Amino acid sequence: MIHDLTELGQVGRVLNEALALLEGERKRLQRLYGEPAQDEHHIAGSPVQTLYGIAQLADGVRDQLKRVALAAGYVTFGLDERADQAVRVARFEPVGFPSGVDRMARPLGEATVRALELIRDVAGFFDGDMAIEIDVCLAAPEATYPPRDWDAYQQQRLNRPE
Repeated sequence: MIHDLTELGQVGRVLNEALALLEGERKRLQRLYGEPAQDEHHIAGSPVQTLYGIAQLADGVRDQLKRVALAAGYVTFGLDERADQAVRVARFEPVGFPSGVDRMARPLGEATVRALELIRDVAGFFDGDMAIEIDVCLAAPEATYPPRDWDAYQQQRLNRPE
């Protein structure tokens, strides 16, 4: 299979820029919240959940950047069989992205929003509907996870159209 090294490079640069923004936002939020009270761990938008959410975002983007870099390396080396597999894996949606935003207090920080927008611009590279998922996260007026009512949350997930 022929792979587009230019596309892999573009996606890698975007992920790298988004990661820098998210890491900066993580540091800002850690300074803002300090050591949050652990009894708030079950409250959507709490300091604990917001810090967990930004960590999910940054870690997911970091891991995906590594996958894209590995794929680009295999393509560059002409290792076609390994490249095919690595590109397939690089196209998976990053774990915890953009779902980490569901945990975060609103309004979202400017760096978080910018990182989401950057990745939305290259979302077509990834399998799934990541651009729509990002738009939904950005439009949410408040944190939505963890839910207040787990039974209603589970029922909503069961009734959600695929």
